[in-house]
Amino acid sequence: MCGAVTRKYIFVTGGVLSGLGKGVTSASTGLLLKSMGYSVTAIKIDPYVNVDAGTMNPYMHGEVFVTEDGGETDLDIGHYERFLNIDLSKKNNITTGKVYQSVIEKERRGDYLGQTVQIIPHVTDEIKKEIREVADEQGADVAIIEIGGTVGDIEGLPFLEAARQMRLEEGVDNTLFIHVVLVPKLSTTGELKTKPAQHSVQELRRIGIQPDILVARSIEPLSREARRKLALYSNVPREAIFSNYDVDLVYEVPLILREQGLHSLISKRLRMKYCEPDLSSWIDFIDKIKNARKQVTIAMVGKYTRLKDSYLSIIEAIKHASAHCLLKPKLKWIEAEDIEKGRVSAEETLEGVDGAVILPGFGIRGAEGKIKLIKELRESGKPTLGICFGLQLMVVEFARNVLGLDKANSTEVDPSTPHPVVDLLSMQKGVIYKGGTMRLGALPIRLIRGTKAYEIYGQRDVVYERHRHRYQVNPRYINKYAENEFIVSGFSKEGFPEIMELRSSKFYLGTQAHPEFKSRPLQPSPIYIGFIKALKKG
Repeated sequence: MCGAVTRKYIFVTGGVLSGLGKGVTSASTGLLLKSMGYSVTAIKIDPYVNVDAGTMNPYMHGEVFVTEDGGETDLDIGHYERFLNIDLSKKNNITTGKVYQSVIEKERRGDYLGQTVQIIPHVTDEIKKEIREVADEQGADVAIIEIGGTVGDIEGLPFLEAARQMRLEEGVDNTLFIHVVLVPKLSTTGELKTKPAQHSVQELRRIGIQPDILVARSIEPLSREARRKLALYSNVPREAIFSNYDVDLVYEVPLILREQGLHSLISKRLRMKYCEPDLSSWIDFIDKIKNARKQVTIAMVGKYTRLKDSYLSIIEAIKHASAHCLLKPKLKWIEAEDIEKGRVSAEETLEGVDGAVILPGFGIRGAEGKIKLIKELRESGKPTLGICFGLQLMVVEFARNVLGLDKANSTEVDPSTPHPVVDLLSMQKGVIYKGGTMRLGALPIRLIRGTKAYEIYGQRDVVYERHRHRYQVNPRYINKYAENEFIVSGFSKEGFPEIMELRSSKFYLGTQAHPEFKSRPLQPSPIYIGFIKALKKG
């Protein structure tokens, strides 16, 4: 077995522009090292002043990924969990807000003993402390630390300075810097241009960090000439420059980097024992996705559809379950507001669709559009899966159109509704602060025997799924629903409905939880498998 004697720290930075794929590069590096037998953890540093991602609009940040312990984190934490197949903590997402909050609390307590509190050393010391604490608590041989944003951003400077200091404190053999850069291709000449990458490396070196490895993002593999120029102007050896070109499936990236020997170079550079990585199960998963022949079309009904990263974990959970069922999913994105405002009809939108996911979200915008689509889906018998707010609107639609409860609604959407079939959680009443105050993290769901949910979860009486919500299905109405075949198949420990399903349907089920957060390539979510199987039977 491989195993590092001294802990190693790998810092991943990015240049030129954001959104290059530092998260996938970090996760892929972690997977390669884990497949060699090392224990790995991954940390995402977000330089924004928010304490966490919980109060941010998805259009600003993509989805909010929820950890087992209830952290509202950056979506890259989801990449890490899926690639490494481990549960991470809220501590794995370090932000400027968290760091400064801790420093200010210490200053107020007098912990600094009268010192003038400064960025260096106090803020940088706090950053280093948090990185080391995560690695210690999780017993990692290797900690991969992704520094968000772009080199040169003013808010990221303290984190880069902390990383520079860790090179001095931990030693050259125990620290490694990977810099991810863009190498664009000019449409006019067809040439790969390295100048943006060169300037990015120069900026990183000005800060005091010389990268050990470059990962070049481009639409096609790097040419020999492009690699030569990058090596010459960045002071990085050619063998330490890796081409991470565009692929259809992010799960292929570890294989691309393995073919070029990234894992071998890292083990050599950090003086780690080399063990051949075992990626056989990972390759089998990719083969299943690529070789699936039967295609199913899934409607993705949401309000943030212009930015697909708003629903990243759901997209990936569908891929995982589809590979398991040997199906090829085609996603049809439906903006609920278009239905709500009459730009297109629900019937037209759902033509050619085999099933639908009613996506999560908050607030009134698009809610009535979703309800119209849900009615059409229920009446047509198409397999339907509702997630969080999706379940709540399935409940609202049923109340109006089956139970005859006129103007039934969620009090989130209509506080004066005469039939509050969805209402604020009792523990949320009186809550003032919005950050970190929802019902969060992995919580138990008691399943009812004889239901679809019970069968989907392998006939287990209690399961744990991750949550993120303030509102709940109102328990006062569940008997009315049950009389019309829309039953509760899972309850929370507090006694409110967690899962509801329509008995007479092939698959018409909603869950208050977010099972996508626990879905992994090699361990798909049971709920998503159940949904995809229903499509397959169709």
